[in-house]
Amino acid sequence: MKSAVKTPYSSEQITAWLRGLLSIAWADGNFDAQEQELITSLTKDELAPCLDWNSLEIITPEELAAVLGKGTSAAENFLRTAVMVAIADGTYSPSEEELLQQFCQALELQTQALTALRHTLEATEQTEEPILHPPDILHPMRDWLDKLDIQDPRVARFLCKMIPSQCPFERDVTLFGRKIVHIPPMCKINPLYEQLVGLRFRALSYLADDCGEDISAYI
Repeated sequence: MKSAVKTPYSSEQITAWLRGLLSIAWADGNFDAQEQELITSLTKDELAPCLDWNSLEIITPEELAAVLGKGTSAAENFLRTAVMVAIADGTYSPSEEELLQQFCQALELQTQALTALRHTLEATEQTEEPILHPPDILHPMRDWLDKLDIQDPRVARFLCKMIPSQCPFERDVTLFGRKIVHIPPMCKINPLYEQLVGLRFRALSYLADDCGEDISAYI
């Protein structure tokens, strides 16, 4: 049962929000059918059930700012979810970094957290270490994500679906009986995993305590 809690976001804002997430997903040029299906399942029911996902197009930073406003809480909360889409797989590509910076400029938001992420990208280029390594410089990002203001049940449901309830198991991918790749647990790939799990818990608490929703489907 969906709650009837009043949301601070208009339908126009939610549509722009979704287009912004789509733009981030497309930023690295690797938006395949599987990724599209995943993002669709995470967003279409939670954020905009009446919206035709196939009609969505990427959004320019200027369009996004015109709808969400400049320097607003809606703009900053969008940016937090955009960062989560960018780092959900444990990587942070130069193209994602470039688009997020363009969003920041258009929305007139400057965050120390994104600077920290950029430093991880620079360190990766120099050392060829995993993109989100080392985690020591990511404290600003953790603090910034903690400040995500959950005031909309659709956004809360999106977080509950996007973030897994537990760290996915590591596994080997085999082809014709031979191991071709080893996939480590998500918590080993992404040093922000625990932070995302904390956000998931806050979203669950909001749905249960503030919205009175049954959250059993997310547990």
